[in-house]
Amino acid sequence: MLLNEHNSKRLFEKANIPTPNGIAVFPGEEKDFQPDFKLPWFLKAQVLTGGRGKAGGILRVDNENNFSATARKIFNLDLKGHTVPFIRVEPAADIKREFYLSLTVSRERQCILLTIGREGGVEIENLGKENLLVQEVKLPAGLSPNQIRAAFFHLQLEKEYFKGFAHLLTSLFKAMTDYGLLMAEINPLIISGDGDFIALDGKVEVDDNFVDLTAEMEEFYQREHASTEENEARDAGLSFVKLPGWVGLMVNGAGLAMATMDLLNFSNLPASNFLDLGGAADQKRMQTALELLFDDSQVQAIFINLFGGILSCEKVALAMQGALGGNSPQKPIIIRMAGKDAKSGLEILGSMGAENIHIAENMKEAIDILGTLTPVNPPKIEFATPKDCTQEARPDDKGYTSDATFEINKDTPILVQGITGREGQLHTSLMQEYGANIVAGVTPFKGGQEVLGVPVYNSIAEAKRTHDIGASIIFVPPKMAADAVLEAAFNEIPWAVCITEGIVQHDMLSIFEQIKDKPTKVIGPNTPGIIVPGQTKIGILPTIPFMPGPVAVLSRSGTLTYEVAARLTASGIGQSLSVGIGGDPFIGTGFVEMFEMIRNHEETKAVVVLGEIGGQAEENLAEYVVQTGFDKPVVAFIAGRTAPPGKRLGHAGAILEKGGGIEGKLESMRKAGFTVCQSLEDIAQMTQNTLK
Repeated sequence: MLLNEHNSKRLFEKANIPTPNGIAVFPGEEKDFQPDFKLPWFLKAQVLTGGRGKAGGILRVDNENNFSATARKIFNLDLKGHTVPFIRVEPAADIKREFYLSLTVSRERQCILLTIGREGGVEIENLGKENLLVQEVKLPAGLSPNQIRAAFFHLQLEKEYFKGFAHLLTSLFKAMTDYGLLMAEINPLIISGDGDFIALDGKVEVDDNFVDLTAEMEEFYQREHASTEENEARDAGLSFVKLPGWVGLMVNGAGLAMATMDLLNFSNLPASNFLDLGGAADQKRMQTALELLFDDSQVQAIFINLFGGILSCEKVALAMQGALGGNSPQKPIIIRMAGKDAKSGLEILGSMGAENIHIAENMKEAIDILGTLTPVNPPKIEFATPKDCTQEARPDDKGYTSDATFEINKDTPILVQGITGREGQLHTSLMQEYGANIVAGVTPFKGGQEVLGVPVYNSIAEAKRTHDIGASIIFVPPKMAADAVLEAAFNEIPWAVCITEGIVQHDMLSIFEQIKDKPTKVIGPNTPGIIVPGQTKIGILPTIPFMPGPVAVLSRSGTLTYEVAARLTASGIGQSLSVGIGGDPFIGTGFVEMFEMIRNHEETKAVVVLGEIGGQAEENLAEYVVQTGFDKPVVAFIAGRTAPPGKRLGHAGAILEKGGGIEGKLESMRKAGFTVCQSLEDIAQMTQNTLK
């Protein structure tokens, strides 16, 4: 959640960080504005985009009679596609010196970066490398006195300013951890004529997971910055992003939603939105989702693309039937279902006899149907034509050896953390049905109970006295899940599979720093888990899409994993193992670590990698393959290639950074010898080709 300047400063004030006096003024209030501070005043547009000053979004008023006209001038601006919902009015500051200060969670460096600049300004990165000092701050240790001193000395200030600077920086870091911030930027940080440090401008981004877990953070959400549809979706718990096309999109699972969005965009059927139903497509959520798309005049047709994993397509169909009230939909709906209960789900929808509902056997047929519904004057939106499935020469053998192994099999003894909860019990039962060797469960203060024939203990340490544990699976709420991972690692459980999503990023940064020397391989968080087809399952993956075979499937997405596994299986290609490494920015065992084990896994003859926009996981894997001469063929697919920059699509880790990076990701994989597929339709055939 990105905050505007006004709300950023409100948060700073709560954290005892000095800011100028400021008043929010909304359209219609400018006539009655009477501040208690002296002229001149600065009127500042409150928008979530940069460059407002150059675009006329910050204006000075020296005469109060000019205030109303100046305010209206700003209200009428369009700043890079953003309207101005309100302005912040501040008195002119007495500036003695200006600096730059920020704290930012770094995905690449797995820490918080403290950046201090001797000069502030709009183009801070262009002021020369000597201007900035960047220091790594590790969690849970936090900001150390020597880092505060180093930052202060970099500014080349007199000793008398140190106390005030140290207080401000300490307060800013406390705000970072207390409010779950991903970024806290003060630019400029000034020294006033009175010698005080003041945050003259501020920009804050809050972890969405922290917002979800902390009700009081809702006061900082500014509904005016989002569209009506985005606010309604947010209220309903749906992941929704507005896009400029005409095809409404509704999918379950962020990875599959991104892949479907790409398919539409590359087929000249541009998507009007990204909408992930998630795993709880009940009638209320379905009704909200349909209303969002029915009420959007931009949407001319709707494509519903579902793969039933844990989610039942039959239940979705019943929910949709109820939401429509048995009537034909207002706009054409093309629906494709696969996976769990897909046949019965499609029968329910077919029985409605609605003229506007079109049943598609597969995604290709859905695209063909949508093509017949193209409006007369569709919006012209161009996307770069994707390259055909391509690869360059495979890397040479480097003589690299490794003793890493993938040792999970039907005999692996499994412990379930959170076994007494609803999700824990459900998936324990499903894992047992598949033959998983579940020997123990842990729920604090529930020790001595038995669940589904499994003894329950108060702690892992207690369980270890009686059982050998080869892997732990975690079904624990987000506030406690990081500590559950820590417990597994401190007890040196070989594998810890964290299913939980919605964990605050700071928590995982802290945990991974604490367990970096432990032997535990952490999968996740936000993972569907691990399956070794025909042997065992440690996760929530549906078993129907999988069958034993020679191909390992590694993925950052759950539903996309099931979709691709089903396509492979339908083509007669089984899987040696499947691991969802997790969709969060900070995860444990990644692609590289899995490849290190797979290179010695005799059952695996080829690997399918399902990646996403955001982060460097795929680039790091490509570099590893080249440097070590990994000799098994790799087929790759990246979801979210047509995503708008700066928008987070479902997964916390799925965000295309502004400035691009997707083409570089694809090219690095091609140069590493991967067969890079442009579409889900290509994966099975390309995999078959590599096995010949």
